[in-house]
Amino acid sequence: MTTRRSFLGAGAALLAGATLGPAALSRPLAAAPRSGKPLDLLFLGGTGFIGPHQIEYALQRGHRVTMFNRGSKSGLYGDRVEELTGDRDPNKGDGLAALAGERRWDAVIDNSGYVPRHVRASAVLLEGRVGRYLFTSTVAVYDYEAQPSVDRDGPLLPAPDPDVETVTGETYGPLKAEGDRIVRAVYGERATVVRPCYIVGPGDTTDRFTYWVDRLHRGGDVVCPALPGNEVQWIDARDLCPWLIRLVENDTPGVFNGVGPASKLTNEQLMWGLRAFSAAPTRLHWPSADLVDELKFPTPMFDWGRMDRHTDASAAVAAGLTYHSLADTARDTQAWWLAQPEERRAGARRWPTAEQEAAMLERLRR
Repeated sequence: MTTRRSFLGAGAALLAGATLGPAALSRPLAAAPRSGKPLDLLFLGGTGFIGPHQIEYALQRGHRVTMFNRGSKSGLYGDRVEELTGDRDPNKGDGLAALAGERRWDAVIDNSGYVPRHVRASAVLLEGRVGRYLFTSTVAVYDYEAQPSVDRDGPLLPAPDPDVETVTGETYGPLKAEGDRIVRAVYGERATVVRPCYIVGPGDTTDRFTYWVDRLHRGGDVVCPALPGNEVQWIDARDLCPWLIRLVENDTPGVFNGVGPASKLTNEQLMWGLRAFSAAPTRLHWPSADLVDELKFPTPMFDWGRMDRHTDASAAVAAGLTYHSLADTARDTQAWWLAQPEERRAGARRWPTAEQEAAMLERLRR
């Protein structure tokens, strides 16, 4: 049976996926006009899925970018970005030493804060030398079992034991929730917290949304996710990331749910929407949740459980969040995916195998 653990594990991979460089972006954002006031921005992280989208947009806007991380992927941006090397854990190696001193930045964008102790260390160290601290949180912080439909004031999961620092499916949500609280406590009105849902689009390292785009494109007999009437939510990275930069530019405080699409869609509506992009004969098959659990059939992006959840994004929309259409996201994701090297596509993560799909179809035909 799918559980909270599987949902939180799915969430953990949204931000902790494999490294992506700027060259991997397909159909990049249209050139952004330059900002009237260039800012000095410090990114904690910057080499994952969302970091390149953010940094490329910030550079287009004329901002000066500094990136702090472990340096394992140095040189991604050439000489356009200043790189500082260290570790989020202040007790590991040089820790945060590269961020010490009197240097100031207009804003910090924290994409890599997973452990509360690490988040507190960077937040406190920088508190007197930055204007705004933007923390990229997650909707996995919400206690959906207590309240399945939430807005930004919804109940959060309780803090984990202080000794818990290993990020797992079980601990991801509570750890991020506590980091979320720490940033708001330290920075007050100078804190901006954004809680995204599934982040999708070109460059997605989790392969979840990409599976459905690719599978519907190939056609044939497609095993769809269970519970066709449940709501599904996602956010295109090309909508989320520029908006995060604009929040910093506008010095916008508060908590926001970085969630789409623009209007409510069900699992079934998403499948039929993706089906429209395939010229191949396609038949959709809908297994029960019990059968999915019995056969342990992978359903990427739909493995968080049976609860019909909703996360309200009205405050984010009021603060300027806009959306690509499903058509744009699907088309561009497919174009990016087909342009990947064969070994990358062959190594897609957690996709159903042909044998698993055949076994499910055989059961559905009984």
